[in-house]
Amino acid sequence: MDTNQLNTIENKVAASGLITLNLEDYFHSGERVLFDIKPWLFMEMILKEKDFRLHVKEHDWSSYSGKNVAFICSVDAIIPTWAYMLLAVHIEPFANRYVFGDLTLLNTVLYQDALAKIDVETYRDARVIVKGCGDLPVPVSAYVEITHKLTPVAKSIMYGEACSNVPIFKKK
Repeated sequence: MDTNQLNTIENKVAASGLITLNLEDYFHSGERVLFDIKPWLFMEMILKEKDFRLHVKEHDWSSYSGKNVAFICSVDAIIPTWAYMLLAVHIEPFANRYVFGDLTLLNTVLYQDALAKIDVETYRDARVIVKGCGDLPVPVSAYVEITHKLTPVAKSIMYGEACSNVPIFKKK
């Protein structure tokens, strides 16, 4: 072997043709807000339509501009469905996204929205590694959803890093 061959470092990961898909790239950076209607209930237990509608009318909905909002009621009260629909109508012009549920569900929905826009043809017959650990909260549901989207098109799907991965799927 000549000296040039000995001094050349080969990047086997780059040469492998693996495509790394990092779900953190699909994290919506907008603020997440938990909107609890409990304070708008009579004695924090009963929804009185007239009072509730007044709270909705007087609330500053513009403060949710660009934010992601999860509507909840943190007390055990019977809340009619229309109440959440009314909140949705008023927050619609301002919020990026809103859901009925907790912040975990909100995060799930944000990822579903983002992953729905992926052009899976980009991954046709590709060997894909879905990056594992990171700094942002990626819900397990996002990993399941990307697997669902990639399985029909990818040659193989792995989880983790190129240097240590777990095989998930291989096209037969």
